[in-house]
Amino acid sequence: MDGTVVDVGKGEPVLLLHGYPQSAACWRHQIPALAENHRVIAADWPGFGHADPPVRLPTYDNEVEHIGRLADSFGLERFNLIAHDYGGFLGLGYVMRNPDRVTRLGLLNTRAHNVFRPWFYRFSRGQTWAAKHAPALLGRLPLRRIHHVALGSYRRLGCFDNVLEDEYLGWMDTARGRRTFVEFFANYHLAAVPELAAGLGRIGCPTAVIWGDRDRYIPFATARELADLIPAATLTRLGGGDHYIMEERPGEVTDALLQLLARAPVSAESD
Repeated sequence: MDGTVVDVGKGEPVLLLHGYPQSAACWRHQIPALAENHRVIAADWPGFGHADPPVRLPTYDNEVEHIGRLADSFGLERFNLIAHDYGGFLGLGYVMRNPDRVTRLGLLNTRAHNVFRPWFYRFSRGQTWAAKHAPALLGRLPLRRIHHVALGSYRRLGCFDNVLEDEYLGWMDTARGRRTFVEFFANYHLAAVPELAAGLGRIGCPTAVIWGDRDRYIPFATARELADLIPAATLTRLGGGDHYIMEERPGEVTDALLQLLARAPVSAESD
């Protein structure tokens, strides 16, 4: 498998999905503790980190289906799914379509069933418009430099340093990476996906919503809705935390994930 792949530990499997524009390295603080009693798997998403671009158009349906293919490639029949940001947007769709495969669900600072804050929604709408109608122009922009500036506040928070940021953004420096960027946003499903909000009440597995409540991209109201509407959900509010919460507040996130993994699965709770 191309890209960075982490597969450590033994026991019940845990599949970690990262967000944009990160890589599997964003889970570096959580993996050792989770792997003490679980098999932990984290891989660069196609097109991110060191991974090759996706082989299928990155439509929402294709991206959700990739989670199943990823799990199959590791021989996973049932697994715990923990996802941040873009990974959570996809993971929510996956658990609704494949409830028999997900033992527990963790969602961290993700647009999930909703959309972004108004300012970022407008920005993203312009970006998707450019990807569809002016792809050559968008692809010629200094993408890595733009992202470097945008992520400056997170470096100052200590979420990651310049070396790690190189892994997150390096792919944008290549011609192939720029094509991947344009194709990603040309196919990105920016509007709310109706089936996600409608299906929250049908998620039956133990779920943890773990959230930095000062996220500048996604309102805390999204976390509240997830916790209120998913029947077996708990909410861990990390006051003052921003978007890249597992890197900003690693210990608290790790503790919340261990609490999720300690919860009895649905089959055991119903006996």
